Amino acid sequence: MRHTLPIAPQFYVTAPQPCPYLEGRMERKLFTALQGEGAEQLNDSLSLQGFRRSQNVLYRPSCSDCAACLSARIDIARFAPSRTQKRTLRRNAAITRRTASPWATEEQYDLFRRYLDSRHSDGGMADMDVFEFAAMIEETPIRSRVIEYSDPDSGDLLAVSLTDVLGDGLSMVYSFYAPDRPQNSLGTYMILDHINIALEAGLPYVYLGYWVPGSPKMGYKARFSGLEVYRDSVWQPMTDASQHRAAMHPLSTDPIAEQVANLRLPDRLAGKP
Repeated sequence: MRHTLPIAPQFYVTAPQPCPYLEGRMERKLFTALQGEGAEQLNDSLSLQGFRRSQNVLYRPSCSDCAACLSARIDIARFAPSRTQKRTLRRNAAITRRTASPWATEEQYDLFRRYLDSRHSDGGMADMDVFEFAAMIEETPIRSRVIEYSDPDSGDLLAVSLTDVLGDGLSMVYSFYAPDRPQNSLGTYMILDHINIALEAGLPYVYLGYWVPGSPKMGYKARFSGLEVYRDSVWQPMTDASQHRAAMHPLSTDPIAEQVANLRLPDRLAGKP
């Protein structure tokens, strides 16, 4: 009888390229493929260690002399909306929410293009065509959902979030919204609504991706109470955003081999019985 042992994930490192968040710095990522029967277990395990999903890849920043990027999540038990966030919830109370399987539509892509052209015209996604957009939405080996938010009167699509369902929370993989509705604070509203969805589902966390001190693009994440960041291999409450610095130092990041050796993998993927 032939037995096939599980193959442990293989990890790779990207070539350095200009950082999209901090001017004058170079970024590098540690990544692995997300595939096979153990995909959900691997995604859950590495998400707990600061990794993020992009299609069928899991990645984590691993820059040679910078450790500014910190994975961030909201501990729902410690979250309390601010006055401004309460106003945002009231202002958008009539918006309708629809949850669907990860399937791309032309309406989503049109909104995506408007969002990029207005907010991130010089970003890495600026040239993404409709086929690449469809791949971003649809190529997922785990339990993912597309959550759409629409105007209750016109039915127009206002915002979209590609969201993964993890073992311990919701991960907002990518979200975009109508750029001509600044009064609605749609980006903030989607996070607040995900907190409510997670609460209803009994999930303790909402994962927001990376928070980068010193980057204006990421400043909004620090406005949510109950925020935790993954630093020094543990999740820890962020009590004061100003205490975090985006300083550069050649010893900021452990060697790649040491990082991989210290990763905690599901037993069946680590070759353990």
